[in-house]
Amino acid sequence: MAAAGIESPGLDASLLLAEVLSISRSSLTAVSSDAIPEESIEKFFNLIKRRLAGECTAYLTGKKEFYGLEFNVNPSVLVPRPETETLVEETLKQAEIKNKHIRILDLCTGSGAIAVAIKHELPETEVWAADISAEALAVAETNAARLLPPESIHFCSGNLFESLLSFSCTPFNFIVSNPPYIPTSEIANLSPEVRNEPLLALDGGSDGLEIIKNIISRSPDYLCPGGTLLLEADPRQMEGIASLYEKSGFTEVTVYRDLGGRERVIRGKISIQMAYRTV
Repeated sequence: MAAAGIESPGLDASLLLAEVLSISRSSLTAVSSDAIPEESIEKFFNLIKRRLAGECTAYLTGKKEFYGLEFNVNPSVLVPRPETETLVEETLKQAEIKNKHIRILDLCTGSGAIAVAIKHELPETEVWAADISAEALAVAETNAARLLPPESIHFCSGNLFESLLSFSCTPFNFIVSNPPYIPTSEIANLSPEVRNEPLLALDGGSDGLEIIKNIISRSPDYLCPGGTLLLEADPRQMEGIASLYEKSGFTEVTVYRDLGGRERVIRGKISIQMAYRTV
């Protein structure tokens, strides 16, 4: 698989073999090649062929670990990535500082990884999650049902804030999102496995900021005084996003780096004058 340009061939192969054998990856060391049934070997090589053809390992196994939790995934949702854990980490830090009842809205929730991870870490927090894709929302609801107590998260179907129209919503302390932020012209240059992920979750318009601009400009209508907006984006976009924050009345704009040292998450707080204007 290394010859095909796959970055982690050994890891991918071990994950696929563990899936075929219905064991954990750590248990593979105790398995002798002679003890593997022929039908399992055939299934394994079929998965390897699909991986070489561009299907990602997470879709082949139907699961992906994120923030210490195992999420169901399929081609209807973006595969949760380690860099997005930075968004969860910073949200948790800010929420814990407030030390009171917190309401959080996760826009473009996809698999529900962000919303579920936050609720799992802060059980007393009221979490809402929205997505325009009914298929993605079904995956998110399944993950919440598996990993959390019943009805832990309020799920809303619709395009960004339109998803809230049928609810009587009080303002949120936090709005968080990992929105589509890849410029349309760059989609074709992505790796085959990323191109197999839902275009709706990737394409951020001509400059990659179409959805982000919408979220930033409208968030003050849904945030309480001192409320916070946290977004994941491309490191190259941070300067432009910071300007958008300031134009919409956000202060204390701060950028956070992921584990790879790249600027990945940007935060802004809304002023008392701008908060919760029209809802």
